[in-house]
Amino acid sequence: MPEQSLLQFLNSRIGSALTALGYGDARPNVQPSRHSSHGDYQVNGLILIAQAFNLPPLWFAQSVLNAADFGDIVEDAHVSGPGFINITISSPYLERWIAHAAHDDGLSVAKVPKESARRVVIDYSSPNLAKEMHVGHLRSTIIGDALARVLRFLGYDVVAQNHVGDWGTQFGMLIAYMLDLPQATTVLTELIDLEDFYRKAKRRFEDEPEFSRKARDNVVRLQRGDPSVREAWSRFVEISLDHCEAIYRRLGVSLTSADVRGESAFNADLSTIVADLRIKELAVDNEGAQVVFLSSMNGDKSNAFIVQKRDGGYLYSTTDLAAIRYRATILAADRILYVVDERQRHHFRQLFQVARLAGYAPSTTTLEHVTFGVILGEDKKPFKTRSGELVKLADLLNEATRRAYKFTTTNGHEFSKAERMTIAEAVGIGAVKYFDLSKNRNTDYVFDWDDMLSLNGNTAPYLQYAYVRLTGILHRAGPPVQPHRVALNTSTERDLAIHLARFSDTLYATARDAQPNYLCSYLFALATNLMRFYEACPVLQASASIRESRLQICKLAADTIRAGLDLLGIKVLERM
Repeated sequence: MPEQSLLQFLNSRIGSALTALGYGDARPNVQPSRHSSHGDYQVNGLILIAQAFNLPPLWFAQSVLNAADFGDIVEDAHVSGPGFINITISSPYLERWIAHAAHDDGLSVAKVPKESARRVVIDYSSPNLAKEMHVGHLRSTIIGDALARVLRFLGYDVVAQNHVGDWGTQFGMLIAYMLDLPQATTVLTELIDLEDFYRKAKRRFEDEPEFSRKARDNVVRLQRGDPSVREAWSRFVEISLDHCEAIYRRLGVSLTSADVRGESAFNADLSTIVADLRIKELAVDNEGAQVVFLSSMNGDKSNAFIVQKRDGGYLYSTTDLAAIRYRATILAADRILYVVDERQRHHFRQLFQVARLAGYAPSTTTLEHVTFGVILGEDKKPFKTRSGELVKLADLLNEATRRAYKFTTTNGHEFSKAERMTIAEAVGIGAVKYFDLSKNRNTDYVFDWDDMLSLNGNTAPYLQYAYVRLTGILHRAGPPVQPHRVALNTSTERDLAIHLARFSDTLYATARDAQPNYLCSYLFALATNLMRFYEACPVLQASASIRESRLQICKLAADTIRAGLDLLGIKVLERM
């Protein structure tokens, strides 16, 4: 068996054929076939290559096919249409692959060779520590975490960076309010509700001139490293991060305190960045501010990238430059992903351009803004409470669990209260995450409790139930499934087998395009294939050899659903 996914294997063999024919610069484009009548995979793009060299497309496609060596992995390959190559994977190969993958902890997913594994830095979540996490932080947090999980699973060296907002003028206000509280226990009590703490501090800042003066003075003292102010700031940051980590644990997100590298970590570098940009004649004085003027980009009107204000203060653009230099040089990143919403597109276009011009990110380091849309309410406006405030993430997760508990109470009378709570937490939070991750991240979507908690369609509960059904079959089969020869005797079994074998293809596509919805679509299609499999292929009632063969398929399908949901940060259940 090749140490590659099927797509990687087929692309490499078609690529070798093109090289042998003298067209080594051409890139093949092998994709899964949309129609089973066309085989399992189809080679596209040959027509364009043929036209570029003024060759007959059918003749060229046949020449490429004649030069390709697929070994025993391909059962049939032929030219069709105006110049496509249709490829059918060998059933004996699929049978061997299923039998091996069903008892392999890695599900026979092709991993990146260690010698060629790239280091990927992912900037995600990044809440402002002055307030509690709200629904606006959901997408960055769970999209970034899913990408980190998939990339790690494939063998990439992943470094998570939680670029929290732990610096800036608002902290002078918060520290002033904190220092006015009588004792530490009161501070802890006050900070149970960060949003309320912020509102109280802001009210005093706006209403009390003396408090406002103290707040501004604290900003200066904080920047200068005053021990007492720094100590108060550290306590605030620590307590705030505890709030964040509690949300991360409930969400099943892998971020920890070790991944936090906030704005404050780059504070000492900001003056150096500005001085360096001036030396390189990139930053120039513009009415007292330091500005990098850039060429127009994709019709954007503003081409001014401000790195220092007239009063000498720095902006998050300066901090982002310091961060990108740190990630590209100190962390030696080959690829940097910023999981930040679509509204920051212009900022990141400018940031990347300045980073390239300044030499902070070499051409060998890929810079990507992983954009995402907005979560909308029923009114098609940004999702908020009835009072017009952003929904706290903790409240959202509590509501998800409450609604899922009601579902388990209706559908699981045999469960104890403790079991129902466990199920409700997994189903409710899984439903919220999957509903988001299953969407193309570039689109807005309407938040809908009924749709996300449905047991029908492309939802987490549907997939969690598909896993429960599979494990039920495996438990009723008796002892754990032992290795056994697999025989694909029907087209339904074969369809399910080829889909299982495409798990590697899906994960690499997800990692390449930073699109978790690819994995969601794959898992939903797997569950749909399983429904057809149950109807056409009895498992426990089949004869001994067929029964054992089909149990191998069921085991691999269960393991694949469990692994796929885990890569999305969603729990599976044995019962629900």
